[in-house]
Amino acid sequence: MMRSPSARAAFLAAILALLAPTPAGADLRGHGGPVKALAVTGDGTVAISGSFDSTAILWSLADGRALAVLRFHNGVVNAVAALPDGRFATAGEDGRIALWRADRPAPVAVILGHSGPIASLAVSPDGASLASASWDTTVRVTPLAGGDARVLTGHAGNVNGVAFAPSGRALASAGYDATFRIWPLDRAGPPRIVQTAAPLNAVAATADAFVAAGVDGVIRIFDRSGAPVRDVLAQQTPVIALGLDPAGARIAAASVTGEIAVIELATGTVLQRLLGPERPLWSLAFVPARDQLLSGDNARVVRRWDLKAGALIGFRADDASPDPLAAFKDDPGAQVFRACIACHTLEPDGGNRAGPSLHGVFGRRIATAAGYDFSPALRSLDIVWNAQTIARLFEIGPNAYTPGTKMPEQTLSAGERAALVEFLERATAPR
Repeated sequence: MMRSPSARAAFLAAILALLAPTPAGADLRGHGGPVKALAVTGDGTVAISGSFDSTAILWSLADGRALAVLRFHNGVVNAVAALPDGRFATAGEDGRIALWRADRPAPVAVILGHSGPIASLAVSPDGASLASASWDTTVRVTPLAGGDARVLTGHAGNVNGVAFAPSGRALASAGYDATFRIWPLDRAGPPRIVQTAAPLNAVAATADAFVAAGVDGVIRIFDRSGAPVRDVLAQQTPVIALGLDPAGARIAAASVTGEIAVIELATGTVLQRLLGPERPLWSLAFVPARDQLLSGDNARVVRRWDLKAGALIGFRADDASPDPLAAFKDDPGAQVFRACIACHTLEPDGGNRAGPSLHGVFGRRIATAAGYDFSPALRSLDIVWNAQTIARLFEIGPNAYTPGTKMPEQTLSAGERAALVEFLERATAPR
């Protein structure tokens, strides 16, 4: 389709604005959706971010400039990684992994094999292998030089996190089945399995410990054998993301409320609590050689934190978006819905995000919201949304009730379901 001269000019201006340098230390802006994933190169000069908008962006951390916008995936870019050889990896909802060079507009290689969304990536210490955790219940370890992937099976649900031990001889995974697993890579044998009290969202590894983050807000620290060392209550709400200090001394944990807890791993002490202007925070990454932390939030922004000052760098109060649930401050159903606002809007003009707008959802047949690209599997279902069907969705979980959905797997208690349904019936009603 040809663009008019004015449309071409507007398009060019938007691209130039995206690629124009911003002041060093300022926020990194350019994504059209929440920032789901972050990674930084080992020398601390370049960051890569992945977004709900299906793109990844390479950023110069010296001047805040967008070096490249990487477009390949169908759906959310859930995971990114910086490889030691200068390449970058992205993976997402479409179950594919793309390998990139900064000077190429298209992937230099594509890795297939997963049958579900990929939630996490990890690069082996020697840079020779890439591990991927998927909602297809598997972990795959793929040699980057070519060859068959090693497929690790056993999780009973979504695998949300994966991390190599610094030795390279073991791999840790964390799943929604509430298990933490250490897989031996240097020998044959089953994994060490640790059952936890809550589903797990993320995992990290240091020379001395493994760290797993739960939906109960607890950071669980294990030794190299998988034996529990200590639990740290990092948040009162689910921890979504972890960021590991390159020195292995601290772990940062981000929550759905927009708070970051910075924890000293040796003692379990919470050193800092940082409250961001947006909720939830989806991703974290420390910047090597600087006492800085990057966070990716719901406002489509990568923000920089000065950890010595315990404050955002270059932040202005008017940068914060208004709380979309401010009018429902004391509503228990609204508090349950907070975990949903990254993907769904309530207002008639709110538009679609990673999921469709919920305005007018009661009485609407599944997969018929205007302007949203639903999967064929959802379009084939015979469901009309009402109090009973919405409650059932969160009673048995989206994967069981709506096969083919992109929704994260989650269930709610009877009280939470009742509060959520009552809230949605009021908040989404046409007006």
